[in-house]
Amino acid sequence: MCNKQGAEVLATEGVRGYDYKLMAEDFIGQAAQRPTKKQACFHAVLSFHPHEKPEDSRIVAIAREYLQEIGISNTQFAITKHTDKAHLHVHLIANMVNNDARSIKDNHIGLRGKKAAQKLTLKHGLIVAERKNLDLTHQEALDQSEANRYKIYTAIMESLPKCRNLEELEARLKTYGIAVLYKYKGQTQERQGISFRLEKDVFKGSKVDRNFSLGNLEKALSQGQRQKPTQATEASNPIPVSGHSVSKASNPAGQLAEELENLLLQSTGNLLSDLMKPEYVPQGVNPDLLREAHKKKKRKRLR
Repeated sequence: MCNKQGAEVLATEGVRGYDYKLMAEDFIGQAAQRPTKKQACFHAVLSFHPHEKPEDSRIVAIAREYLQEIGISNTQFAITKHTDKAHLHVHLIANMVNNDARSIKDNHIGLRGKKAAQKLTLKHGLIVAERKNLDLTHQEALDQSEANRYKIYTAIMESLPKCRNLEELEARLKTYGIAVLYKYKGQTQERQGISFRLEKDVFKGSKVDRNFSLGNLEKALSQGQRQKPTQATEASNPIPVSGHSVSKASNPAGQLAEELENLLLQSTGNLLSDLMKPEYVPQGVNPDLLREAHKKKKRKRLR
């Protein structure tokens, strides 16, 4: 984290930041007070948008707030800035054994970290990430399990637009070495959940991405199936204008006529009579037909 080109230690607490070897000794010394603590080192990366170049003081303030938000306090930490990528980012290292030799709780820390990042992004007016951007993901900071999760995410994103159902998605993911597992309701064949396995790692769909739960995947596949037929129907569905069939897609006047008809049908009688004046009715629209349609709709509402 510290011993690489472009790295700069911005702030530390309880460790010697001027020498990374001495810093490591300080972390190890405090962690040794809780020898049963399996994971005494917390590591996170906070990435800024490529267009953002905040000052060091602001970066440190945000990083300190982040640690407080996820419940890491009264302990050693170090904040190091990296500028070796197109986007500025900082690495946070914190000791999960605090200054009183007590363990800091790390349950659901990933979820807490995500919520903290979202909160601080809005608080400090930073650019919001609309979606995952794997180009900005620090693959070197991921362990093998997390790296596999990102591989699964990438494979699903690439495969989903080409699939019409879960069976096709399953077949495509198989080419990536990813197996699809289903959870069934009782002894039935009704699917209740979906998971993905890559090597020794298995992740629920929602843990890969919230859009990859069974329900959301089925919805996405269903919408993909309907999209093309719907577009084809709209393009070929003619609107009668002045006795001729005109396509919506190829004739903007047809769209205007339909919008006007809808407006007139929803209007009150007085407004209708005003809009029926010759100066308001576009050429090609039959006022008598509009009046008759409006009367029918009005009678239907009265019933």
